[in-house]
Amino acid sequence: MALSKPNEVTLALVGRTGNGKSATGNSILQRNAFKSKVASGSITKKAELQQGVLGDGRGVNVLDTPGLFDFAVGSDNVSKKIANCINLAKDGIHAILLVLSVRSRFTEEEAEAIQVLRGLFGPKITDYLIIVFTGADVLEDDEATLQDYLDANCPQPLQEVLQLCKHRTALFNNKTKNAKKRASQINELIILVDKIFTENGGKPYTNELFLSLQEETKRQRKMKEEAELQALAKKETARLQEQMQKAYDAQLARVTETIESKLSGTISSLERELAETRQAHQNAVSHSHMAHQQAMNEIHALQHNLSAAHQEIERLRRPPPRPHRLCAIM
Repeated sequence: MALSKPNEVTLALVGRTGNGKSATGNSILQRNAFKSKVASGSITKKAELQQGVLGDGRGVNVLDTPGLFDFAVGSDNVSKKIANCINLAKDGIHAILLVLSVRSRFTEEEAEAIQVLRGLFGPKITDYLIIVFTGADVLEDDEATLQDYLDANCPQPLQEVLQLCKHRTALFNNKTKNAKKRASQINELIILVDKIFTENGGKPYTNELFLSLQEETKRQRKMKEEAELQALAKKETARLQEQMQKAYDAQLARVTETIESKLSGTISSLERELAETRQAHQNAVSHSHMAHQQAMNEIHALQHNLSAAHQEIERLRRPPPRPHRLCAIM
């Protein structure tokens, strides 16, 4: 039995500052919901969720994230941002859009950030990953396709990410005024989102962090309903709401601590792997140098022996000297 499409989809935009996350969100929502402009710094300061309607009438929630790939600001700061993102999308995420730009090369930091997210949320996170390339206008000017770009500009780390997400890619021109083009690129993206939904059994991405906030929300909703049924006094209702908010804030703080712990562990593990890889490379270079020197010594020895053998062959080829005739004694 075929799964029906979700009535509402939630999309999370992630990626390096300057790749066009907010502009892509605006293209999907077909309005200027997020602040977006060309700048050296990040416009998005905190996670923001905006809602819209797709061409087929379904609702769409777009979560614009603030520099989750900017680990230089400190894991504690990133943890709080991730916790806030989970709080905004606690019912789950239907697709994670990794926004890259054809105007810049895929960096090692971006590749490492993907590994950090996999370490934090588990390898299943890439089952929901779509890579959105911005800058389609650049390719159009060069009369090139996305495949042409990837054939010429796809370093090994990006190839690995493409393999992880089963080569799910979309190309966006966030500058176009052509309504047909805008609708077409959104439609192609949503086809991929619906495919992910089907491949994952009709379930959005969630994990224990999402579920803990879901449970707290359900508990508070139940408490509120009970309070309304009991028609508590206004003062008592205010006190109850304050308790509920404190309980939710405490749960969110616990989620943040869990993320901080996981994030620190994942980053430490990656740093350890990087150090081991560098040491292995140094050892290999050192071993290679020694092997090269040994090989050169062996070659010199062989050349010397070969030269001596040639000399011996030449000596053997020369005719022996004739004996001197003795004059007869008369």
